[in-house]
Amino acid sequence: MTLRNLAWSLCWIVALAVLPVTASAIEKLAPEKGTADPAQPILWYDIRLLGVEGQGWTADLKSPFDRLPAKAEGKATAAVWGLSHHSAGLAVRFVTDARTIHARWTLTKAELAMPHMPATGVSGLDLYVKEGTNWRWLSVGQPRAQTNSVALVSGLPVGEREYLLYLPLYNGVTNVELGIDKALFLAVADQRPEKHRKPILFYGTSITQGGCASRPGMVHTAIVGRRLNYPVINMGFSGSGKMEAEMADLLAELDPAVYVLDCLPNMDAKMVAERVVPFVKKLRAAHPETPILLVEDRTYSNAFLISSSLNRNQTNRVELEKAYQALQADGTKHLGYLKGEKLLGADGEDTVDGSHPTDLGFLRQADAMQPALQQLLNP
Repeated sequence: MTLRNLAWSLCWIVALAVLPVTASAIEKLAPEKGTADPAQPILWYDIRLLGVEGQGWTADLKSPFDRLPAKAEGKATAAVWGLSHHSAGLAVRFVTDARTIHARWTLTKAELAMPHMPATGVSGLDLYVKEGTNWRWLSVGQPRAQTNSVALVSGLPVGEREYLLYLPLYNGVTNVELGIDKALFLAVADQRPEKHRKPILFYGTSITQGGCASRPGMVHTAIVGRRLNYPVINMGFSGSGKMEAEMADLLAELDPAVYVLDCLPNMDAKMVAERVVPFVKKLRAAHPETPILLVEDRTYSNAFLISSSLNRNQTNRVELEKAYQALQADGTKHLGYLKGEKLLGADGEDTVDGSHPTDLGFLRQADAMQPALQQLLNP
């Protein structure tokens, strides 16, 4: 190939990377599946028609956007069961040529925000658009009441694009709909490449669930999912991710690409010593080849001065490393270990309360977890 031909080939590759989605290869929703809006010329579509990502169980659900199946009631702790109605990690990918994208959603709780976390993260929607092979943030759906209807974005250039919409982190939803001009189309996005169809499963704490991200797409689990092009199952349970044997039984029913176990912020050294090895062995018995990543707790921002915070970090980590070494000695394969000191910055500028990350903290956690996950997914 001549140098000139090579240059032309590279130009075509770059051009193809930024072309809009081709509608011929996607499954458009029939207009009759939408609901007409008497106030404006749009059709409303239930997002379940597009396929919701992030649910480990899609049947036997008490509510359509639950994270645990109905049989978990009474098996998981009452706290975990209540938190499982939050839609953390749930998302939908779709393709449309709409110039304006509307959304309406009804929340299960009237409380839209928390003292240390804004309503946009607790109860809002978060919209991204695909640019080449990367996802770019586009708009946030700001909740004003228990039922909301907003124009997420308007003034879009002509063209077909793929979008990604995240659901609320610390509230549940009873329904979520997208509104599109009735003359235009809404379509199911193409499947991910086969290698990337199994999800990354994160099991953990309030931090895993998303406290205190400013919007749903900023939690580290979502950031890592976008970067690595994997769907994500968020099994974060605020204050209640504690590696109970019953949760191991439930999670073993799923078949993820990798398990990320990040529960130490909810546990003390005694719990770590007693629960980690049996938990991992239950998962390994069900999935002999699935990688498992053990994650130390993040360093409290005040641990440099407050001895109780430092002691909590140190004693938990000692026990987790003992468990890791014991599992390795028993021949447990495909096991990774991520130390906690790099999950947050040493500057102390990335939490709201010394524990729960801001968006900066979540970005740092994603930066720390990404290489550890890449090593397990692509050994």
